[in-house]
Amino acid sequence: MPSLRYVVADVFTDRPLEGNQLAVFTDARGIDEETMQALALEIGFSETTFVLPPEQGGTVRIRIFTPKSELPFAGHPCLGTAWVLASSLQRGAVELETTSGIVPVELERDESGKIVFGRMSQPLPSVEPYSNADALLRALHIEESQLPVERYDNGVRHTFVTLGSQDEVAALRPDLSALAELEVMVSCFAGSGAAWKTRVFAPSDGVPEDPATGSAAGPLVVHLCRHERVEWGEWIEISQGVEIGRPSTLFARADARDGELERVAVGGHAVVVARGEFRL
Repeated sequence: MPSLRYVVADVFTDRPLEGNQLAVFTDARGIDEETMQALALEIGFSETTFVLPPEQGGTVRIRIFTPKSELPFAGHPCLGTAWVLASSLQRGAVELETTSGIVPVELERDESGKIVFGRMSQPLPSVEPYSNADALLRALHIEESQLPVERYDNGVRHTFVTLGSQDEVAALRPDLSALAELEVMVSCFAGSGAAWKTRVFAPSDGVPEDPATGSAAGPLVVHLCRHERVEWGEWIEISQGVEIGRPSTLFARADARDGELERVAVGGHAVVVARGEFRL
């Protein structure tokens, strides 16, 4: 009877039982794809990761599953997995091989050696107008977006809708069935300066509302910089998850040179809260 060990981390928070939950199977050798998907469904978190030997020069290779499907890249799984591995490996950086390429994660430590912050360099996103904006706004029960409704792709496709205030974001009551039919992962946000609030809905991926979406935080700051709401090279702080009892804080920054996007960085905290095993 194989014993499959995993670690649970709460990501994009420094407080247990907040942030976005992540299960990390630290040695997934011998686990086939069908079992990975079944384990992700059994656990029920927005994502579960499986750590495998590297194939392209990284530290490890990871596979990322939602309860319904595999993702080529995701933010809180990358930060959380690197945090878990670096804690035991005593590394200052972890390079994660994903289907979207190698994602480097830098870990900062305090004087005691404890990890206190993690920062990933994300795949650079492409951007295009979202073709079904009217139906999306109807599903969200809102009349308009303050900025163009655009879709970014960094391995995960995120569509952004801008509201007029953070209170409007908090008050959202979307039609999740309609969003699922659109097969859209939508980020609704508002804010100013360095402080922003977002809610992310992805019912077609089995995630009605996500507590913290690292893969959306990078494209969000790019979106804000492109539309001159934030200066290139400035860090923003993003609040998410409050409405579902999992408050989270994400930090993001986009750098460009001569009009060309050069780097997208997303960071935050994490805390390990549990360890367990499956016997299958």
